[in-house]
Amino acid sequence: MVDELGKAIVAGAFPIGSILPGDSELLQRFKVSRTILRESMKTLAAKGMVVPRARVGTRVTEKIHWNMFDNEVLSWHFENGVDQEFLLHLYDIRMAFEPFAAGLVAERASKEDIDLLRRLAAALANPEHTSDSLAVADLHFHLAITEASQNPFMRSLGGLIEAALVGMFRMSAPPASNGFGNIAETHTAIVDAIAARDSAGARRAMEFVIIDGKQHVLEAFAALAET
Repeated sequence: MVDELGKAIVAGAFPIGSILPGDSELLQRFKVSRTILRESMKTLAAKGMVVPRARVGTRVTEKIHWNMFDNEVLSWHFENGVDQEFLLHLYDIRMAFEPFAAGLVAERASKEDIDLLRRLAAALANPEHTSDSLAVADLHFHLAITEASQNPFMRSLGGLIEAALVGMFRMSAPPASNGFGNIAETHTAIVDAIAARDSAGARRAMEFVIIDGKQHVLEAFAALAET
């Protein structure tokens, strides 16, 4: 119920400011108990997407109130189809957090952390990668960075990082035909700086990776505009 209503709100089936159908209509539509209905509304309210109003009903809130760090909210946006502005906003947030996380890893990583990161960076060079498998491999690397930062708040950004990476690779052609050939090299540069305990260097290397990904998004949308 939460999934279907969330998708409908993101898609605009229930426009911002509109009132969701009443309890009786929702109960009939989803064939659920009132308890499940109440819990579903509480879940959507916790995501900032709706707000109950006495004697009025449950109103869809402005997007500024939606929790865009919520994995389900991000997923609903991608299922509905995202535009260039949405993906670029994701890269803005990545730029704000991930370079700092890489700097923390340079200060705090254990030998085991560094060995894992080096293996994950090397795995990006596999010539058999498809766009999907490369996105997964890239995600594993970036999530390992957040883990090795030893900051639990960084790890909570995993859904956002996943959304940005999946969005980039979905927008782009298969790896063999685009500019992803250097992806292992650019990620290895992050690991090299971490291994050298060069916090500033790790931040710069991560910034380069994010900027490079952002450029792929811009190029992909430019190519679509030409077709």
